[in-house]
Amino acid sequence: MTAALEVDAVSKWFGDTVALSDVSFRSEPGVTGLLGHNGAGKSTLFDLLAGFTAPSQGTVRVLGLDPRAEPAVHARLGLVPDGDGLWPFLTAQQTVAFLARHRGVRDPEGAARAALRTVGMEGAADRRVAGFSKGMRQRVRLAQALAHDPEVLLLDEPLNGLDPAQRRADVELVRRLGSQGRTVLVSSHILGEVERMADRVLVVVNGRLVAEGTPEGVQELLAQSARTVRVETDEPRRLAGLLLAEPRTGSVTLEEGGLVVQTEDGRRLAVRLPQLAREAGVHLRRVVPVGEDLESVFTRLTASARGAGR
Repeated sequence: MTAALEVDAVSKWFGDTVALSDVSFRSEPGVTGLLGHNGAGKSTLFDLLAGFTAPSQGTVRVLGLDPRAEPAVHARLGLVPDGDGLWPFLTAQQTVAFLARHRGVRDPEGAARAALRTVGMEGAADRRVAGFSKGMRQRVRLAQALAHDPEVLLLDEPLNGLDPAQRRADVELVRRLGSQGRTVLVSSHILGEVERMADRVLVVVNGRLVAEGTPEGVQELLAQSARTVRVETDEPRRLAGLLLAEPRTGSVTLEEGGLVVQTEDGRRLAVRLPQLAREAGVHLRRVVPVGEDLESVFTRLTASARGAGR
């Protein structure tokens, strides 16, 4: 059976720069999250799926069609690219209706009103885009991607610029769109956002697909990989001795007001640290991950994936 999205052994390079390297995956109806740091290759992958560019190697299919060679697929595909691209002199209603008309929607005005209502922008439909915040502009772009009722949605960083309330609402919207039978591929550089939106996660690091699975599975991979934690405590030497006796502790370094622990098993450390402190009567003031920005998380994922033979 043909999957809605099929990427088979795809590589893409620009001169000497390799943007994607031997990426393969299939997506069915539901929400798939594409997680990657800035520059990981997410937008290049969206460009390939949208037909904006062709792969250097491999094949890309959307609903069984080549999006570069068969324009008919775009009547069934909705896209929110990473960027703006809205006409500031048009209203939200005019913007969405224009694009709906371009896609051949029978009632573009009605479709635009419905799409703007779906994204919570009906109250601003007749205002010019020039006066919109970044979050409001994002919602107009999402509305134009929905106006023709597509089977496949490609959402590249759709939560950028939204306030917390809007983010929560749009997370629910993305999940609802997936539950309606659409195939949704949504990207983010924030792990928590992807977890809340997606039933399946693809992790891209430096152009390579290094992990895929359920959000729980990816979290398990993170938890089992090595990590570094700084512990602020009133008795660092006493706690250091207890931690060094624990299995899978790599090293413990004393610092002023605390210590830094390197472990091969982050999950075990999270469980044992408060237990050891309680048993020894040591007060923990603060526990902070060290180097846990997205880049370091992906580096650990890369190492774990290679160890698993991916």
